[in-house]
Amino acid sequence: MEIVTIISEIKPGETSMLHIHHGDEPYYFLEGGLIELPNGKQVAIPTGAVGMNVRDVPHGAYKLVGDKTLKVLTVHIFEKGKPLYDKPPPK
Repeated sequence: MEIVTIISEIKPGETSMLHIHHGDEPYYFLEGGLIELPNGKQVAIPTGAVGMNVRDVPHGAYKLVGDKTLKVLTVHIFEKGKPLYDKPPPK
């Protein structure tokens, strides 16, 4: 296994792409914000929120709305030699 830690910033108006990881990804929001899901629903992410994206489950594909930059710390624990992220397989 490999472990990679990343701090990502998503600026207002930017969209995160739909993707998967070949391992688990715990995350912690250093700075929260307001996101809009693909279905148009808006969700407030508070600073300090935590969660886990599990292996090979698609996530992302949200747009940051409002005027605050979203900052998230992620820890990727994935199979050695696999890419950090990938496109989800076709349905």
